[in-house]
Amino acid sequence: MKLSVVIPIYNERATLSRVVEKVLSVPLDIELICVDDGSSDGSAEILSELSKRYPQVRAIVQPKNMGKGAALRRGMQEATGDFVVVQDADLEYDPSEFPNLLEPLITGKADVVYGSRFLGGRPHRVLYFWHFVGNSFLTVLSNCLTNINLTDMETCYKVFRREIIQSIPIEENRFGFEPEITVKIAKRRLRIYEIGISYSGRTYREGKKIGWKDGFRALWCLLKYSFKENSVARESMTEDVEIAGASTFPRDGQSQE
Repeated sequence: MKLSVVIPIYNERATLSRVVEKVLSVPLDIELICVDDGSSDGSAEILSELSKRYPQVRAIVQPKNMGKGAALRRGMQEATGDFVVVQDADLEYDPSEFPNLLEPLITGKADVVYGSRFLGGRPHRVLYFWHFVGNSFLTVLSNCLTNINLTDMETCYKVFRREIIQSIPIEENRFGFEPEITVKIAKRRLRIYEIGISYSGRTYREGKKIGWKDGFRALWCLLKYSFKENSVARESMTEDVEIAGASTFPRDGQSQE
């Protein structure tokens, strides 16, 4: 069993080496795909050195800053493992919890696993109240639109069967990836599990990048993809009905027995 770990990187020189070492210390067969998203702080150079030092590390450099979603799209397309997990480069999430996240996938119970920061008794750094309110609101709205009962839609830790994530078109280039992929896996009626995880969040002074504008974008994405996926489902059902109806009647020149 091989796990592909995709890390989107944008100006993370302070933590990049440590997160790579922590990922590679997990006792699993790991393919580490690091996608530098146009960093200007020397992260690309650090990544180049890491790829020379560790054969498991595959370094991909985007031609310019295109956003987290674009970096994940590129990395997931390159993945060859049985399963694919998203890992941020800022050490907010602990790679040692990969085996727990993989268990429902390995046993055949799930197609997708979310690591929830708000489920279970794992350590959780206390930070911004309004971030918590925003995350809770977006998760509740997501659940209303998709009819699933997640506790943490915006979590970084999402693990997929590789064939599943590579079959889903990812359109968002920035932080809209989280609501987009949540809507799309829910509308496909995939089997989703949640596992409680620890969380060591960082402050804006420590380099946190997501802001209130991304929250509004997430709101827009939830509405946009819910409507879009519903339309796709209706079109698919119409095509199926038309095909079934056409097969019922004989073509010209054929007799119906």
